[in-house]
Amino acid sequence: MLNHLALKNFKAWKKLDITFGKVTGLFGTNSSGKSSLLQFLLLLKQTKNATDRGLVLDFGGPEKYVNLGTFQDMVHGHNTERQVNFTLQWSLSSTLEVNNPEGKRTDILFSSDEMGISSAISQNNKQLHADFLKYHFSDQQFSLSPKGDSRTEYKLTPDTKSSSGKFHFMRTKGRAWALPGPIKNYLFPDQAKTYYKNANLLSEFEYEYEYESLMDKIYYLGPLREHPRREYQWAGAKPADVGIRGERTIDAILSATSRTEDRNLGGKTHYKPFESIIAHWLKELSLIHSFRVEEISEGSNLFRAKVKRDPRSTEVLLTDVGFGVSQVLPALVLLYYVPEGSIILMEQPEIHLHPSVQSGLADIILHVSKQRKLQVIVESHSEHLLKRLQRRVAEDKFSTDFIKLYFCNSYGGQSELHNLKMNLFGEIENWPTNFFGDEFSEIAAIQDAIIKKKIKASTND
Repeated sequence: MLNHLALKNFKAWKKLDITFGKVTGLFGTNSSGKSSLLQFLLLLKQTKNATDRGLVLDFGGPEKYVNLGTFQDMVHGHNTERQVNFTLQWSLSSTLEVNNPEGKRTDILFSSDEMGISSAISQNNKQLHADFLKYHFSDQQFSLSPKGDSRTEYKLTPDTKSSSGKFHFMRTKGRAWALPGPIKNYLFPDQAKTYYKNANLLSEFEYEYEYESLMDKIYYLGPLREHPRREYQWAGAKPADVGIRGERTIDAILSATSRTEDRNLGGKTHYKPFESIIAHWLKELSLIHSFRVEEISEGSNLFRAKVKRDPRSTEVLLTDVGFGVSQVLPALVLLYYVPEGSIILMEQPEIHLHPSVQSGLADIILHVSKQRKLQVIVESHSEHLLKRLQRRVAEDKFSTDFIKLYFCNSYGGQSELHNLKMNLFGEIENWPTNFFGDEFSEIAAIQDAIIKKKIKASTND
């Protein structure tokens, strides 16, 4: 689970400091930096996925999670003299124990269930550089930083915050050379493990154990969803998710069904086929009565998604019902398709949904997050989604630690983040001005117009 992100000089964010909940809501005006916050996390993920280890940052392209252009496009104020700097902290799925490389296999040197990383990226002579790298673990910090003003020679140092568990790196004889800089923005160079006898423990922080594992847990659904199709071709592929635009939603349903994956609604409820759980929520949202995916003819690999609007209506294709069904379907499938413990980023899941459905979707996000141990970060313009989150806090169904709410705004091209402080009654104590427009002024203006129109009508009579 992501706990905290501190970020400097990324797009409109000169400075950002955010603490995440199990469900985090990002609200605010257009072009206020909400999407940029998600884009940074996706930038880290696609950089991790890049096969080119020489890429400090993978700015992306048309088929990537984000397409950020160049460093100049990305850095705050387009000032290439600035350094993009971040610290990311997260909780581990279980306690990580690091053995003492100089002792017995059973000797535990450090242990913790939390970890952090700090890094900074700058551009010099049109080349990107990772200026430093630091991992935070237990009471230790392991740093790779430049020697003096050099961009080619780096030093590896531990920094113990307490007197317990002191550690120092031991040089391998005959390997007294300086180290090169970080690989990508999160990897210690391979030479660190050969120049020092006891530096192999660094791999536990970088690779499959922690940082890369964290990036693999992040899944994303964008704000623009594909239109439903009259038929879908599926040859047995197992997609990792539903796609950025929800284009692999039906593939995911068919894949889970073919593997006889079951899900339940939590508590003591019975397990049901994957497709049945999705159909359940579509019905609970009052969008349709039934939902199923069937093959057109055996062995054709062509499938159709069919729905019934109500019990007495004729079954029709997904393309022949309201657009909202196909827009919310990817969000529901993603919540149940990804592995437990995943981190889901969603942009505007409420698009094309009736207000009551937006409120219901908030409940589903809360329910599935708790039941499947998911972390969900939602960027939204929905007042109805926000109010449902507030209501559940007021009802003591979820705590203010579980739900974190933020408002983003922009002044002079610089984004600002405001922590919306909810009390135990679900009330926001620092409600921003014009959060969803000036509602009371609108109501007053409507009443004023009604009175004037009535006066005018009575005068004419």
